[in-house]
Amino acid sequence: MGLLLALGGCAVNPVTGERQLSLISESQEMAMGAEQYKPTVQLQGGQYQADPELTDYVQQVGQKLAAVSDRPDLPYEFVILNSSVPNAWALPSGKIAVNRGLLTRLEDEAQLASVLGHEIVHAAARHSVQRMQQGMILNAGIAGLGIALSDNDYASLIMGGAALGSQLTMAQYSQSNELEADHYGVKYMAKAGYDPQAAVELQEIFVKLAEGHNSSWVDGLFASHPPSRERVQANQQLVDKLGDPGGYRGEQVYDNKLAYLRSKQPAYDAQEEAVKLANEGNLDAAINKLDKAIRIEPKDPSFYALRGQILKKQGKQDAAQQDFDKAVSLYPDMFSYHLYRGLGYLDANKLSAARTDLETANKVVPTAIAYLRLGDIAVKQNRREEAAQYYSAVAQTDSELAKEAQQKLAALQR
Repeated sequence: MGLLLALGGCAVNPVTGERQLSLISESQEMAMGAEQYKPTVQLQGGQYQADPELTDYVQQVGQKLAAVSDRPDLPYEFVILNSSVPNAWALPSGKIAVNRGLLTRLEDEAQLASVLGHEIVHAAARHSVQRMQQGMILNAGIAGLGIALSDNDYASLIMGGAALGSQLTMAQYSQSNELEADHYGVKYMAKAGYDPQAAVELQEIFVKLAEGHNSSWVDGLFASHPPSRERVQANQQLVDKLGDPGGYRGEQVYDNKLAYLRSKQPAYDAQEEAVKLANEGNLDAAINKLDKAIRIEPKDPSFYALRGQILKKQGKQDAAQQDFDKAVSLYPDMFSYHLYRGLGYLDANKLSAARTDLETANKVVPTAIAYLRLGDIAVKQNRREEAAQYYSAVAQTDSELAKEAQQKLAALQR
């Protein structure tokens, strides 16, 4: 610890006012949040884009709470992720996400404010930075790429620093960090004019969601925010100390803002059923479920991307590429859609189109599979030095593709 203190220094926690070890500067914190935000969003499902007004609403509520926080000048951003998992997270510098699946389980704006207030505290108090300093980052699995229907599980092949943000969002906070976020989150709510009793209700919702599910489901769902009756009680005690502040609930407004998303819930139910069926090998039934999802909500690119994966597994390459085209057109920035389409182009020997898509995907989230196939394309186009660079990058990873890359690199050097 003495060495750490020599290398770093102490700083005051912006929320609690207590002194704490600080090895990562505020400028590094800002850079980290900005760099990791986009890849982390995409690794966890991508942005929910079908209802832009809902995103605007969440941003308005978030900014209202950020304004009364202990670090109001952070570059806060709030986004809805296209994920059915009821969860939320914060990255350094105020980059905050709430999943579509959590929004549909809340009852009013005050409960939403409780979620966002809690995450704002994590950002304001530099909790993610503290976890990094304490070596608490986990080599956790990364969700958000759909099912692994090809020969490669893309989610396990993330290269470089792109996985750091996802690891930050999934690594469990310490109990003190969680209680701190609960405590000050309630205070932010009250300061912003919301009924703090909603924070108690939120914890009760989480406890109920955890009940009756197997441990792996709970571990995945609440990896960073483990629910407990103790947290419900602690929040209730704090609210009781505040007296009876009352405050805004916003039930009708919330119902109106959620109306569109809730009307499309059958589409997301069908998508989940499709994933289950596909993993069981019932691909035709999975396609039927996705057809249903697309009829209900034709604006969601994830439905087309998943159907494309299944069609490719069935050997229907042209139909799969059409679905990948549609997914890219609906969400041009999503790396995984370019990755799927690029691999399809490569299978069809459309090398230039494949190279463009794979390079586009790698600019956001570099993957071993994209690097390896870019190496293959470079070999076919007689760019051997470039191919060697791609193969070398993959050969040095601990991914399942490293052996293939090593063999191809050796063949190039003969």
